[in-house]
Amino acid sequence: MDGGQRRMSIDNEKVQLPISPKALVVHDPSLNQGGQINSPVFAANRDPMQNGSAEAVICNSKKLEDAMQEIGLKIKHHEDNVKFLKAQKNRLDDSILDIRVVLGKTHSASETGSENKESSNGQNEEETIEQILSFDKSAASICVQLQKHTGTQITHIPFMKDMIGIIALLGKVDDDNLSRTLSDYLGLETMLGVVCKTRDGLKALETYDKEGLINKSSGLHGLGASIGRPLDDRYLVICLENLRPYAGKFIADDPQRRLDIKKPRYLNEETPPGFLGFAVNMINIDTANLYCVTSTGHGLRETLFYRLFSHLQVYKTRADMLQALPLIADGAISLDGGIIKSCGISSLGEREVKIKFPKSSGRPPNVPENYYETENRMKELKWKRARFVDDLQREQTLLDHAKFNFEIKKQEFVKFLAQSSSYVSAPQFPAGGERSTPIS
Repeated sequence: MDGGQRRMSIDNEKVQLPISPKALVVHDPSLNQGGQINSPVFAANRDPMQNGSAEAVICNSKKLEDAMQEIGLKIKHHEDNVKFLKAQKNRLDDSILDIRVVLGKTHSASETGSENKESSNGQNEEETIEQILSFDKSAASICVQLQKHTGTQITHIPFMKDMIGIIALLGKVDDDNLSRTLSDYLGLETMLGVVCKTRDGLKALETYDKEGLINKSSGLHGLGASIGRPLDDRYLVICLENLRPYAGKFIADDPQRRLDIKKPRYLNEETPPGFLGFAVNMINIDTANLYCVTSTGHGLRETLFYRLFSHLQVYKTRADMLQALPLIADGAISLDGGIIKSCGISSLGEREVKIKFPKSSGRPPNVPENYYETENRMKELKWKRARFVDDLQREQTLLDHAKFNFEIKKQEFVKFLAQSSSYVSAPQFPAGGERSTPIS
């Protein structure tokens, strides 16, 4: 390709270089009277950079740009792979956590390092009932006493027909440490709270005279007095009809209708170490209370327990919980007794739990018959996760290596541009101080 063709090629590529033709100078003797070059001395005396001329600068620049572009494509490829593998690993993490909750695979006291002075087997429902009855002048004790001894004979009483039960008896848990910490988080007043369905049932629990004083002969006060358990203390009542239910989705194919709540994650998409799940999903609810408890078709999990626990996170240890503080918005608990009520508010000191949730007996309620198949499924998910972690580490290594190579090429390109700019911007004077004439 001759010089004219090379110049045409450059024009076609529309490459603009910071080279001014007027800045190039030659010796007078090399020019004839018409100003034409009659000797190859100019080209022969230039350095390698000069010998390459503008076309060489463009060629070298193009090579470096192509190399950087190729490495950039590799970086994009590895970044896409890393993003995909992280998403798959996170999906498996979520599935494993959900299955662990379904199977009741929380960690025992020995695993958390806590000293459990109480029975490691927890307490059954009868023991919880006996503890409630020990508060003989409480609303919870009166309700339990009435339900225990009179059964269906009190269904004609408006508020008893509308009543669902006592909070402490409306759910069960699989681990005694979890039971104690959840109960401690809620507090005694809430654990002894009365739950009713409608506003009418709430109104029927207590009536007032014209002066606004409580009518002790009607409602729950009247029933308490009739069985020798006068109601003297204030008590908590939760009306499901007044609660705003959970509006999200449920975990697919879960017989306990657990809530599909987004797991906490760091910026690198990792779940915090020791995170076990959400408290609202760790309560096992009887089948009768899972569906259509309210007139709008909502069960206890998305109404009562979502109101009590919201997005309360559960961790294995206090250390895990404190490490995850940046991700905790609605409080957290740990199996060894740590409690964060809300952002900036913690509960410290010795705990005294008088009323606990009963422990689930044997296999958690409503778990499918293919229980062991579900366990095998979790093992399979863990195996897949391990493979994804290996692939992720390999792709991350390749990505880091590609980024390193890109930086090397980038530095070479910057250095090349600096050298080229220095050459084309400096006037070239002939040796011996002879007068030079610029090429127009």
